[in-house]
Amino acid sequence: MLTAVLSLSGALVFGAADFLGGLAAKRLGAILATAIAALTGCLALLAALPLIGGEWRTDDVALGAISGVVNAAAIGLLYAALAIGPMSILSPLTAVVSAIVPMVWGLAGGDELGPLGGWGLGVALLAVVLVGFVPERGAVRPSGRGLALSVGSGVAIGAFFVIMDQTSDASGAVPLVMNRAADAAVMFAIAGAIAAVAAVRTRRGAAPRRSAFGLPDERGRGIRIAIACGLVDVTANLLLLGGLRAGDLSVTAVLGAMYPAGTIVLAALVLRERIAPVQWVGLALALVAAGMLAL
Repeated sequence: MLTAVLSLSGALVFGAADFLGGLAAKRLGAILATAIAALTGCLALLAALPLIGGEWRTDDVALGAISGVVNAAAIGLLYAALAIGPMSILSPLTAVVSAIVPMVWGLAGGDELGPLGGWGLGVALLAVVLVGFVPERGAVRPSGRGLALSVGSGVAIGAFFVIMDQTSDASGAVPLVMNRAADAAVMFAIAGAIAAVAAVRTRRGAAPRRSAFGLPDERGRGIRIAIACGLVDVTANLLLLGGLRAGDLSVTAVLGAMYPAGTIVLAALVLRERIAPVQWVGLALALVAAGMLAL
């Protein structure tokens, strides 16, 4: 029961983080948006670590750092895909792939489910597919580039779940601290390299209009959105980590893949993106699947 509640809650919060990440990526680029969000999450975790607790074990620190590198690739690809859009299709596609990878790993590694649990996983995967399936005429179709970015992100997100599942319970939030630190280091290094190349190529140009903070207006807003994304994202990851620690990897991974629910609802409310009837059916099945897995 606890695994289902934590995992589904984390998924919904994660969907909100992805929505913010996509908006930030449109203003800053996927790499810089990811870097700022990761740094924000790392600082927030360090501030909260005395309350959350956790032992600094060598294996857990290493696993956390490795997961951070994988996460940098996963989230960078995802935010790039969401920036291309449409969010309501590419986010669910990523979720399908991200659910299958750890589910297969967990079941192969010994996760055992009763008959109801097995059906629940099947319903959950069907729900994720339906959420991303938009057959109606007039629905926005994704580009080939967007599809490729989404699939790559899904594989990397699935690998992140597998790696974090290997950490010990005693480590608490320490692996997530290392995850965010490594993630931020990788993405800022890439952003710095890109900026250096751009500076060499661009020697002259008109100065952009600047805000009160000395930044172009859109970039200043993008940074604020990326900071909010980092705080929401780390909250989601704490919930998902709690789900991993409380139960099976396969259950947490599949329920965690429900995060498009948060993304598509916000995309519909804020960006006026269309949600097809079949997607609503998928959302309803997601709730049914969560109940079956909880039982």
